Amino acid sequence: MAEVEMEETFETTTVRRKTVRQSFKIQETASSTKSETMTTPAKLYGKDLSEYDDIDVDALLAQLSPEEISILAKEVDPDDTFLPPDQRTSYECTKSPTGPLDRKKLIDHINKQAIETPDIPDLEPFIPGTVRGKKWIPPPQEARMQAAEEQIAIDLGDEYEQALTDASQEEIIDLAAILGFHQMMNQDQYHASLLNKGQPLGLGWDGITKASAAKVYPPEKPNSTDVDDTIKRVKDNDHNLTDLNWNNIKNISDEKFEQLFTALKNNTKLEALSLTNVGLTDRTALMLAEAVEKNSTLRVLNTETNFISPQVVVVLVKALLQNMSVEEFRASNQRSQVLGNKIEMEITDLVEKNSTLLRLGLHLEFNDARHRVAAHLQRNIDRIRQSRLSKLFRQVRIGFFQSDRKITGFAYYTVLAHYA
Repeated sequence: MAEVEMEETFETTTVRRKTVRQSFKIQETASSTKSETMTTPAKLYGKDLSEYDDIDVDALLAQLSPEEISILAKEVDPDDTFLPPDQRTSYECTKSPTGPLDRKKLIDHINKQAIETPDIPDLEPFIPGTVRGKKWIPPPQEARMQAAEEQIAIDLGDEYEQALTDASQEEIIDLAAILGFHQMMNQDQYHASLLNKGQPLGLGWDGITKASAAKVYPPEKPNSTDVDDTIKRVKDNDHNLTDLNWNNIKNISDEKFEQLFTALKNNTKLEALSLTNVGLTDRTALMLAEAVEKNSTLRVLNTETNFISPQVVVVLVKALLQNMSVEEFRASNQRSQVLGNKIEMEITDLVEKNSTLLRLGLHLEFNDARHRVAAHLQRNIDRIRQSRLSKLFRQVRIGFFQSDRKITGFAYYTVLAHYA
């Protein structure tokens, strides 16, 4: 029986192992072996991978001949999906083509070969009625119902349990409508519950859901506003013209828009201007922005459903900061449905600088912009409401003090609630 002697010498960075047998002697020496805690470092050609970090790969490739580079390219399989397949594989077809490629003949040949190739015979022949493997047996109905009840078991208390047990279908439907569970019923049931009309016959939890008949509405009458007359009235600063509506008027020329916006600069009576679906472009919208900057009485501006680019929408929102008079601005459904993150952030920054804007009609895609705009508009509304209440508070106090009457706290807050 062979005897084995093992000697181990531990050094700081080197481990030498020596094995001696009776019949022969093998001496293995592993030099420069760096030891780590419970791990073996990865090596390449006897060196650690960290030693190859400082090697200049470009200098090594420059020393190779074209033949060596081609051999190296065959050994490397790049994982790059942008390269064509013939450059990502190491296989090279050195055969010369036998003729031009005919795709139809190639596909016919592949299909013919697939049809003529016999199927691999089964190890066990198929026998009708024979079950192979383990057949799935569904659990009994009682077990499934019990498992479902355990998953949705909710303790509502004896009072609510008794009320729901004795409730009819109509009462449960009304309760679902009150709680807002509109997905549990169709539109007829939902609206009948809200209007307290009673549930339609034949509908319920077990009824057949049918589509509601579409209501026929008469077509909207065309806008009969006289464009030339309204331009003249805006230019003359007519005190009876406070609301101008050009919605859905077709074929308005750029000259008409230019005349209107030029007259709007000096107008002090117009309070609402609606230009929905009139074909506004970037050129005319820039003229509108210039007019809004100089007008100090306009409170409502609507430019929805036109051909304004997102950059010009930013210019319009920026124009609202000049006189701080517009309280409602709408510019949704333009040529570009998506404004983009950069445009939305610019609009958000401009809106947060506006202390008079109360309503903004723009589709903002990003949550951050929507939340910031909504929070700022709510602060503007609260500030105006508090200002109105404080003014009303002073008026009520002055009125009662002048009339030499005493007012109780309840009556005082009743008056405030009535006029607020």
